[in-house]
Amino acid sequence: MSTLVRWMASIVLMIGTFASTSVSAQGAYPNRPIRLIVAFAAGGVSDVIARALAAKLSNTIGQPVVVENKPGAASTLAGDFVAKSAADGYTIWLQDITSHSINATLYSKLPFDPIKDFAPITLVAWTPLMLVVHPSNPAKDLRELVAFLKTSGGKHAYGSSGSGSPNHLAGELLKTVHGLDTLHIPYKGSAPSTQAMLANEIAFVFSSMPPAVSNVKGGRLRALAVTSTKRVAAAPDVPTMVEAGMPNFDVVVYTGILAPAGTPAPIIQRLNEEFAKAVDSEEIKNVYEKMGADAITNTPEAFRAMIAQQIATMAPFVRASGAKAD
Repeated sequence: MSTLVRWMASIVLMIGTFASTSVSAQGAYPNRPIRLIVAFAAGGVSDVIARALAAKLSNTIGQPVVVENKPGAASTLAGDFVAKSAADGYTIWLQDITSHSINATLYSKLPFDPIKDFAPITLVAWTPLMLVVHPSNPAKDLRELVAFLKTSGGKHAYGSSGSGSPNHLAGELLKTVHGLDTLHIPYKGSAPSTQAMLANEIAFVFSSMPPAVSNVKGGRLRALAVTSTKRVAAAPDVPTMVEAGMPNFDVVVYTGILAPAGTPAPIIQRLNEEFAKAVDSEEIKNVYEKMGADAITNTPEAFRAMIAQQIATMAPFVRASGAKAD
């Protein structure tokens, strides 16, 4: 065998060994714990969903999936952290409508690009809001609430979990359509706004589902409507906003999973498949049903297109609210 032939044979062997090692390395994913970043404090909808999914995936993917709460700056702190993390599949983000669809307009400049800096994995949930009032409020339905607010001469306020949040935008939409003179009070999260509602300090709030449902069932709050286009299993007797008299009212919080841009396609596909199996499980569906969430997944490509479409859809609502975060 000539020197040239031996040299070529060694090159072929090296290439084959490298390819085999590369495939083996990809096949070994994951070989250490995965961090699932949540942009909000413990106890909220995102945190409940994240912990349920993390527990399920930890049992099926072969490694612990650890939830890390990184609240602050309307989820931009968590987004910036994930965008700058290694694109290796070991840091992923459970994000929602706030971090991308709303913040893209709410902030004049974000520390990350909502589309270019992330690799979408899948949608994991749709969750409506619930319009609630204190039991002492005379309003028994949406029409009565509107009438009550119109006769109060601007004396009443409504609450939200922060300026530019989904419940703030829902409140502004209600105000705009009915010409209401009510003050917006932004609280630092869902828990403080719920406490204000329980204390009868505000006239109404579009609450996230978990605290709303538990307090309505306990008689501490009264539900007037949900913001999805169909009723929810957790509160089947509560009408939708459309049924209550507001056509085209559809404010639903989506939740999905993102990885840093550049994460290898095989890892994205593996995570997509694992999250799809988890969301389709009876355990997760039971968790979702209790909080009024819909179990739903999609492909990475479809999720990317949905995020872009949601940014365009929410932009006029954010601008109309007057909310700014700079």
